[in-house]
Amino acid sequence: MRAIRQILTAEPVLEGAGVHLHRVFGYYQKPDFDPFLMLDDFRNDDPDKYLPGFPWHPHRGIETITYMHEGSAEHGDSLGNKGTIHAGEVQWMTAGSGIIHQEMPKPDASGRMYGFQLWTNLPASEKMCKPRYQDIKASDITINRSIPGLEVKVICGQFGDTKGPVEDIYANPQYWDVTLDANSSAELPAPMGTTCFIYIYKGIALLGTQKAGNRQLVLFEDGNGISLRAGEEGLSFLYLNGKPLNEPISWRGPIVMNTPEEIRQAFKDLETGDFIKSH
Repeated sequence: MRAIRQILTAEPVLEGAGVHLHRVFGYYQKPDFDPFLMLDDFRNDDPDKYLPGFPWHPHRGIETITYMHEGSAEHGDSLGNKGTIHAGEVQWMTAGSGIIHQEMPKPDASGRMYGFQLWTNLPASEKMCKPRYQDIKASDITINRSIPGLEVKVICGQFGDTKGPVEDIYANPQYWDVTLDANSSAELPAPMGTTCFIYIYKGIALLGTQKAGNRQLVLFEDGNGISLRAGEEGLSFLYLNGKPLNEPISWRGPIVMNTPEEIRQAFKDLETGDFIKSH
């Protein structure tokens, strides 16, 4: 089983037009999480702290994955795509060569808006690929209950016989939403040579002599799997696993490329109106 490499606590930040959220990791931790770039936890009970949303902004060279737990998020882009992500749904956006979009969160009946956004990197060979979306309904995501006390909602990848609905992702990650009953133990696969971490959003995870709780991330060393036990209130967490790209990263705001020259070209394209490419 993998040893613990690091435990991080999400930090409050202000993003977009005034959205209060918690950043789990990002720019300064990028070498440790390859192929993952950033994870934001935007759970919030106060609409005044998130309704300003994320107005029009560009992306290039990455994939952004928005997973809603409560409330919803309306989105639209420069290519004419638009829609709403509801509770339990996922939007996997491959920005590729470039897209300009907006995301405007909406509360549920209780004023809650809970969710997570993950950024994953694209390899150099696919940085300028054609943008695309995979919009996943809650009914399309299967929960594996084959092990007593353990529920694994597979968004991307595979757990046991259960495959996630998100397919053909360049980083080939595993993205699961996992629930473990109170005082139950579990071992989850994590193949050698991959980056693996969990992000806890409910309960306490007991990991040998260490423990982690709400809004804490556990990054593991290399190995064949992870082992953990839930505390007395049960445990819920996101599980992420992916093979590192091991490529140079040049990152400025919502654009992630391989070289500073590519970053300069991206912002030049924005200035000249050439950011959106024809494919």
